[in-house]
Amino acid sequence: MPISSADRRGCFLAPIACMSGNIPAKAVARHFCRRALLAVLCSYGTLALLTGLAHGQDTPDYFTQNCKNCHTIGGGRLTGPDLKDVGKRQSKEWLVKFLMNPKAVIDSGDPYAKKIFEESRSIMPTPPGITPERAEKLLELIEKESALEESQFKGVQVSTAPFTDVDRARGRGIFLGPQRLESGGTACVSCHGMHDAPALGGGQLGPDLTNVYERLRGRAALSAWLMAPGTETMQPIFKNHPLAAGEIHALVAYFESSTAERPADPSTGRVTFLLSGLAGAVFGVFFLDAIWKRRFHSVRRSLVEANTSRGKS
Repeated sequence: MPISSADRRGCFLAPIACMSGNIPAKAVARHFCRRALLAVLCSYGTLALLTGLAHGQDTPDYFTQNCKNCHTIGGGRLTGPDLKDVGKRQSKEWLVKFLMNPKAVIDSGDPYAKKIFEESRSIMPTPPGITPERAEKLLELIEKESALEESQFKGVQVSTAPFTDVDRARGRGIFLGPQRLESGGTACVSCHGMHDAPALGGGQLGPDLTNVYERLRGRAALSAWLMAPGTETMQPIFKNHPLAAGEIHALVAYFESSTAERPADPSTGRVTFLLSGLAGAVFGVFFLDAIWKRRFHSVRRSLVEANTSRGKS
């Protein structure tokens, strides 16, 4: 319950009324106690509401946003292992501990964690906002989905159609920006580099994607990642602007074609930018100089013509 403006005015005016003798001191004390209690209750209620919203996120939605891009439940391995019946492979306590801090468990020398790391060739990031309660709910969800004949998290239906030159060309257009995304999302080049990016290169907020097809172990894992990017930077962008199936197919085709290429050297883009800026500055100086030389041209012409006409007369 919010505190009204009248209540706030009352809190400030009560001491004045007490000093003027209009209200007894005990009444003022009771007034302040009630208002203080009301403020505490309102603050506690607001905090409880926010906490409830933070921890009350739907578990399937949480899995979709943070787990689906690397794992399936019954659909086979992607970047990470298939989670079907994972509760039969390890204890609940071990799984909760791993979810809370995967890197720490791997660094501890745990043999099963090391096996996961060797198979994935990457360390699983700690899921955002994970708590022991959230981890237990995720494990309950995985257990329920594992018991189904087909889980809703079986994974994306990746197209098996062979890649064509048209697909690769469209993927490059999507990456660089000329081919606009259907949902209005941002072009990849805004944050990532590529071996054949233009002279100024791509952005450096994210990694170079030249060998991403190989790093994520092929078509299925890369397609799953593009469907639900799992980084904190990409999630808020692509949650409201997801890639269409055809766009994912084209991008994967483009990335697959760059497997044997070497990543772009970021220093090349910086040198090009510096030289372009220097050339622009030199051109600007000469251009302004030409304009400055002609600043009195029209005035001088009229003076010369006037003097010439006088001499002839």
